[in-house]
Amino acid sequence: MSQSTSVLRRNGFTFKQFFVAHDRCAMKVGTDGILLGAWAPVAGVKRCLDIGSGSGLLALMLAQRTDDSVMIDAVELESEAAAQAQENIAQSPWAERINIHTADIQQWITQQAARFDLIISNPPYYQQGVECATPQREQARYTTTLDHQTLLTCAAECITEEGFFCVVLPEQIGNGFTELALTMGWHLRLRTDVAENEARLPHRVLLAFSPLAGEYFSDRLVIRGPDQNYSEAYTALTQAFYLFM
Repeated sequence: MSQSTSVLRRNGFTFKQFFVAHDRCAMKVGTDGILLGAWAPVAGVKRCLDIGSGSGLLALMLAQRTDDSVMIDAVELESEAAAQAQENIAQSPWAERINIHTADIQQWITQQAARFDLIISNPPYYQQGVECATPQREQARYTTTLDHQTLLTCAAECITEEGFFCVVLPEQIGNGFTELALTMGWHLRLRTDVAENEARLPHRVLLAFSPLAGEYFSDRLVIRGPDQNYSEAYTALTQAFYLFM
C-alpha cells in the first residue's frame, strides 16, 4: 500500500481510524491480521475475544466494525506486547470497550464466567526449528507455547453455542487445523482461500468454526488483479481500514 510519510507515524501502521505501534511486538502488523480482522463475521455479536492479541490489531479492527455496546477482551502472554497493545488501545476511539489481559489463555479462561459470540486468533503455526532472534518472536511464531489443539480447546470452553471461532493460517496448515477441529466437535462454517493473484495457488486460508452445525460457505479471494493493483474484492473487504484505499 502506497503511504505518504507526511501522515504516517514511525514504528507502526496508520489506519483510517487508529494507529498500531508494533516496535515492541515480536510480530508486526501484516496482511494476515488485516485480512482476518476485516473478514470475521461480526453480525449480532455482543462479546469478542482476541487470543494472542500481540499489538492489539484484531481487537481494534473488531471495535471499529461493531456497535458501541460490544465489549472486547484481548489476551496476550508476552508482557511487552501486551503493554504496547494497551497503549494502542488507550489512544484509540474505543479504549472503554477493549480490555487487555496479560495472561496465559489456558489460565485466563478458567476465571471467566462470560461466554463469547466471536473468538478470533492469528495463531502461531511453525513447528520449532530454526532459532528466532528473540524469545518473544519465537513465542509468537512457534506452537510450543500454544499448540493448535490447546487453542481449539480453549476456544470451545468459552464460546457461545452459536458463536464463531475464526483464524488465519497458511493453506496446508489450515487444512490440518480443520481436520483437527472436526475431530474435536467443531463445525467448519466459513472458508475463504486467499491467493496473491489469479495465477497463484492460495497461500492463506481464513476459517470460521462453530460448535453448532449449519450451512457451510466457501469462496476464494484474490489480493491483486492483473494490473497488480488491489482487486475489487480485497478493496471492498479492507477499504474501511487502509489509509489510502
